[in-house]
Amino acid sequence: MRKCSVRRPRELQDGARYHVTARANRKEMIFDTSSMKELFLSVVVRAKQKYDFRIENFCIMGNHFHFVIQPLHGESLSAIMRWIMSVFAMAFNKIKGFTGHVWGCRFFSRIIVSLRDLIEVFEYIDHNPVKASQVEDRREWRYGGLSHNREGCREIVEESPGWLGLLFPEHLPLLLTCRYPAPQIPSRPVAGRIRGRYGSSHTSTAVPWLGLRELDS
Repeated sequence: MRKCSVRRPRELQDGARYHVTARANRKEMIFDTSSMKELFLSVVVRAKQKYDFRIENFCIMGNHFHFVIQPLHGESLSAIMRWIMSVFAMAFNKIKGFTGHVWGCRFFSRIIVSLRDLIEVFEYIDHNPVKASQVEDRREWRYGGLSHNREGCREIVEESPGWLGLLFPEHLPLLLTCRYPAPQIPSRPVAGRIRGRYGSSHTSTAVPWLGLRELDS
């Protein structure tokens, strides 16, 4: 049973960057496999086709994720996150044969209020896999903005402005393009076209079981 604190009004501000995080219900390891991490990221790619927002850094861990996200042109942070989390939840439950809640309480967000705050959030997100003993070198964690930036992958994180590269030189790209295959979800194709690391030349047929077609409208 989920136990959530009293809901407080979400602090929102036009043009703001947010640190967003959400954890699985009962802290279950919903991202314990590479295929589930890749599925979640493919949902984020689709969300970027539907909503206008930037992700400047992220990290996918075993039971939670972190974003540094900036909604653009009046987009709603709540609408963006609700779409990503609900579409993934439907796909996850379908694959696993589960019902019920995938996520715990509603996602956490706070405005990044200063340059120092941004630096601390970036460092915290980049260091998450090391803190969790997933890797010794944080640059080796494939499911984070640090790896994507270094490999030149732009499906999730956009190219950073020059000043951001000066602050976080580890995030500067080493390669011009990323060359990773599409995620392989057992016995199920991922709907639509997913680019770059998520299948630059791969197009699958739309499949209602993912719940993407219904939520695209």
